[in-house]
Amino acid sequence: MLRRNPIHIVALDHVVLRTTQLEAMIHFYQTILGCQVEREKQDIGLIQCRAGSALIDIVPLDGELGKMGGKAPQQDGRNVDHFCLQIEDFDEEELLDYLAKHQVKTSEFAKRYGAQGFGRSVYLEDPEGNVVELKPHVRFER
Repeated sequence: MLRRNPIHIVALDHVVLRTTQLEAMIHFYQTILGCQVEREKQDIGLIQCRAGSALIDIVPLDGELGKMGGKAPQQDGRNVDHFCLQIEDFDEEELLDYLAKHQVKTSEFAKRYGAQGFGRSVYLEDPEGNVVELKPHVRFER
């Protein structure tokens, strides 16, 4: 018998957009939409813009993260790298057991930065291959 579902979604934490037009993307999200750049990680190619309680991550294709996603965004190339859902606090083992029982493969848990600051999260894929990150909805140090 399966345990109760340990996943209780609270909010969207962040979405990661891949780009070949970094300056235009930053201009659009920062200047036009008013999403201020909150954090930059030049070493891996990541710009994070505040969008209310969430983040929009912009990843140039020539950076470390961008190269991991394959070819440039186009009709047959993906633009969205992944999206992250904030969920109620959870027990990591219970969550992994639950997902395994549903034949959902996962990454290892790791400390990552999101809209609520740093926290441990896990990656998984939906049936279409879209990458979903699950992260607890608790505030950590930024």
